Amino acid sequence: MAQTPFFLASLAWNFGLGMTWLAIPLYAYDQGLSNAQIGALFAAPVLAQAPLNLAGGAYTDRIGGRRIMLGSCWATVAAGIWFMFATGFWMLLLGQLVLILSRAAFWPATWAMATELPGTRGIQLGRLNAVTNFGQIVGTSVCGFSLAAFGFQVTFGVLAAIGLLAYVAGLATHAGAPRERPHKSLVAAYLPAGFGYGEESSGLLLALRAVGSIGASLFVARFVRSGPQTLWPVICGLIVAASIGLAPVWNHTAPIALWLFLVGAGSAAMTLYFQITISEVSRVEERGAALALGGLGWSVSHFSTPLIMGFLADRYGLVPAFYAIGALALACALFIAWARRWAFAAG
Repeated sequence: MAQTPFFLASLAWNFGLGMTWLAIPLYAYDQGLSNAQIGALFAAPVLAQAPLNLAGGAYTDRIGGRRIMLGSCWATVAAGIWFMFATGFWMLLLGQLVLILSRAAFWPATWAMATELPGTRGIQLGRLNAVTNFGQIVGTSVCGFSLAAFGFQVTFGVLAAIGLLAYVAGLATHAGAPRERPHKSLVAAYLPAGFGYGEESSGLLLALRAVGSIGASLFVARFVRSGPQTLWPVICGLIVAASIGLAPVWNHTAPIALWLFLVGAGSAAMTLYFQITISEVSRVEERGAALALGGLGWSVSHFSTPLIMGFLADRYGLVPAFYAIGALALACALFIAWARRWAFAAG
């Protein structure tokens, strides 16, 4: 199947991405960084991601998504090697910047490429998002066991090897093909560790977020409709807000697993809406830039959420911080309801 190398490259790259969601916060914590420093470690590089996303989208339209995708794989290799030797806040921050560069290049490139796949666009995007989240499931889960068994240096070495594997798979991808996209939450990584769960349990709990994303990507993709006639983006936003706010209420694996699953399902459904809407209203020759511009919202969340979470967790504690983030997510869902009416008013 001509699309197989692309899906394999996406699977491998997202395996590595899933590893970083668990390994880097725990590595920073192991080195004695405070919650605020860990928040800044994830938020500060996102200042660079916004313009890099736009640049990645523009270059995708000019030189093709395949070259951009391959370059981002090498950035992952470099980041994995760097983290093997990184110590202290500033070295970790530099490694994060490299990973941000990889994400900013990979996402717009693969997004634009996937819209050109044969078949129904919504179904293909759903399949691609399922591959994305499946890679993150396996990466996050394996990372937890790897950290417990072998430690940080070996785990980051595996990350570098995964980046190389993604590059090899990407070499077989045709220049005019595929596309893909990921998203994961630092907020979700706080709760298992803050409630005393070990690396293995934290990895498995975080993986359930991606399980929810896979289910939503495959199921919703067959029924998704864009435009003003559907309210499900707002409903999904409310589900995400409620799940975040309720996550710390019961310190037990079952309810925490349920809330993380719902966060993944709701955010994946909203991701499909974002991707399909922009791909329908943009022309092919400018689609990479359009998707990158629309993706700036993810950059804003990657910048604001870690800063807010880190500050609130240090000042008021972990549980109140989750309540505050849940309230913020609720406000965002209500804003989406208003913004949709405004955006589709002319139609």
